[in-house]
Amino acid sequence: MKPFAAEFMGTFWLVLGGCGSAVLAAAFPNVGIGLLGVALAFGLTVLTMAYAIGHISGCHLNPAVTIGLWAGGRFPASGVLPYMVAQVLGGIAAAAVLYVIASGQAGFDLAAGFASNGYGEHSPGGYSMLAALVCEVVMTGFFLFVIMGATDSRAPAGFAPIAIGLCLTLIHLISIPVTNTSVNPARSTGVAFFVGDWALGQLWLFWVAPIVGAILGALAYRAIATKA
Repeated sequence: MKPFAAEFMGTFWLVLGGCGSAVLAAAFPNVGIGLLGVALAFGLTVLTMAYAIGHISGCHLNPAVTIGLWAGGRFPASGVLPYMVAQVLGGIAAAAVLYVIASGQAGFDLAAGFASNGYGEHSPGGYSMLAALVCEVVMTGFFLFVIMGATDSRAPAGFAPIAIGLCLTLIHLISIPVTNTSVNPARSTGVAFFVGDWALGQLWLFWVAPIVGAILGALAYRAIATKA
């Protein structure tokens, strides 16, 4: 149970830290951290947890990553579903804590989005469903490509968390305007569970696209990196 508990805790931290920065701090008067701060916050959650639990569970924190690592031959099929369950539960638990904190401020309104992912009228920049789908597939694909490469036995030891954390930061810098950046079904599910309505209605895309992208990215790395 220890790896599953680690995945729960790690995903909890990712959603609380990343989504919490967006909900609580992004537009705070005078010292709001904005898009740059939110992007960095998501990267820091992965970087810190990779060092904290990487040796326990591998620090996936993301159903798409787990499936991608399975597709890339780095993770057993028997662990995929339990990891995904732990990750989604961790995301929902973190969103619950965030809701309790955020609702303590006068004027709090879930209708503002609660850091949910969306497309069309619910995209921060008004991007279409197709644009959101392509963005999430491509971003998750490159995320898995970097994860596979950084954790390759031939890569410099000890630096994988830095590369992966910075990669996630870069992904957010690119795609927050498009979808509010998911690349992680557990992150999307956690906050959508509380927003309901349109967030749950559009949640399918933030499961399908990251998983497809993760598989493609892992297979691409495997094809390039496998020795003849």
